[in-house]
Amino acid sequence: MKTAHHLMATVGIYALGLLLWVAPTVTWAQQPSSAAEARRFASVFSSVAERVRPSVVQLEVAVRDESANVFRWFKGVPSVTHPIRRGLGSGVVISQTGHIVTNNHVIEGAIAISVRLHDGRLLPASLVGRDLATDLAVVKIDATGLRAAQLADSDAVKVGEWVMAIGSPFGLGYTVTTGVLSAKGRGGLGVNSVEDYLQTDASINPGNSGGPLVNLDGHVIGINTMIVGRGQGIGFAVSSNMAKRITEQLIAAGQVKRAWIGAGVQDLTPEIAAQMGVPAGSGALVNQVVPQGPAHLARIQAGDILASVDGKTVQDAQDLMREVLMHPVGQKVRIEVIRAGKRYVTEVQLVERRESQAPPLPMQQRSQGGPSLGLSLRDIAYGSAPSSDKPPPMVAQVIQVQAGSTADLAGLRPGDVIIQADGKSMPTMAQVADELKDGSVLLLVRREQGAFYAALKR
Repeated sequence: MKTAHHLMATVGIYALGLLLWVAPTVTWAQQPSSAAEARRFASVFSSVAERVRPSVVQLEVAVRDESANVFRWFKGVPSVTHPIRRGLGSGVVISQTGHIVTNNHVIEGAIAISVRLHDGRLLPASLVGRDLATDLAVVKIDATGLRAAQLADSDAVKVGEWVMAIGSPFGLGYTVTTGVLSAKGRGGLGVNSVEDYLQTDASINPGNSGGPLVNLDGHVIGINTMIVGRGQGIGFAVSSNMAKRITEQLIAAGQVKRAWIGAGVQDLTPEIAAQMGVPAGSGALVNQVVPQGPAHLARIQAGDILASVDGKTVQDAQDLMREVLMHPVGQKVRIEVIRAGKRYVTEVQLVERRESQAPPLPMQQRSQGGPSLGLSLRDIAYGSAPSSDKPPPMVAQVIQVQAGSTADLAGLRPGDVIIQADGKSMPTMAQVADELKDGSVLLLVRREQGAFYAALKR
């Protein structure tokens, strides 16, 4: 294997050879023109970045430590004294009323979600809905002055086009990277059950997830989702057409209904195609049909090749899945079938694909019970007695913290001792409760040998 130094040296040699070859044809008069052209090219990227900036947000997600195994970037180091962690991801504003699309894995296990806007505002967000199959989610904030991003037709973009990935990799807010669209219609990666990805070599890192992949018009063509860790310059984004369809359903109903034809399909490989006497890439090969399912009722059978859906040619199983999923449940579609070398068209009525719905997040479970501090206290003797004839002072100690509660989010744990409440030193549990009458309190908490402040609000 060549070392990085050797590869760089090799590239340097080729580059030098190229310069030596073209140098005689470059005149001094042409150099200013080339520099001006480069500046004009660079200005395109900077103008796109400025145009998209107001629509890109950073998500701050509070999760418990045991949820910290997903692809997002976390602040700080986990420890037994800090059971709540704050993860970061990215999102795209898709409506002026506050809807934001992101990745499901960014908000997975969330106890609370906050959104930081480009102008610095940090606002709480609620979950609208999430879709496990495509790894997409929609959250909502209450805010004014929002600028919704414009989604492009991802089917119309071309491989080789310049693209930009924008997000907060490793918590570095609003980072812009550039590259090209490397491929379209990627699937079969085995990461999610429904896959329709754009591939790019624009740098994508933890924290970029949920951010936009945009073209040079400043339109969103995909939602950045993941990278291939074993390689370099291999990133994937959910196509904007898929994202648009999913987010519309999540906003309207909180869940997604997907179309299904009731048949198993596979790619038509060159070897199988040769045996069947058809060109490779002629369509998706049916390998099983569900009894009394849509395909069965349309008289499709194993061994058939499905060549098009409503006039759109399909070359493989991924194409077929993508075309079927772009239609609503209940719609009838015309499918072209190749059987024994002959072609015919049949009509299939799509039904809903059976899928398990996403379970509620901890933040949803907490909200169902209404706002709660989730804190139980008791009085204990603490410190030394002021004199031999007086007992030690009594102070409030935490004995129970409800998971997902305000106290839990603030990092309180059983055994913590409250040594100050809104400036009142060594408060009893009754005094803490008195300070909470206005709905909030600032606590100074002693834990083992250390101390920290925690703010609670109903």
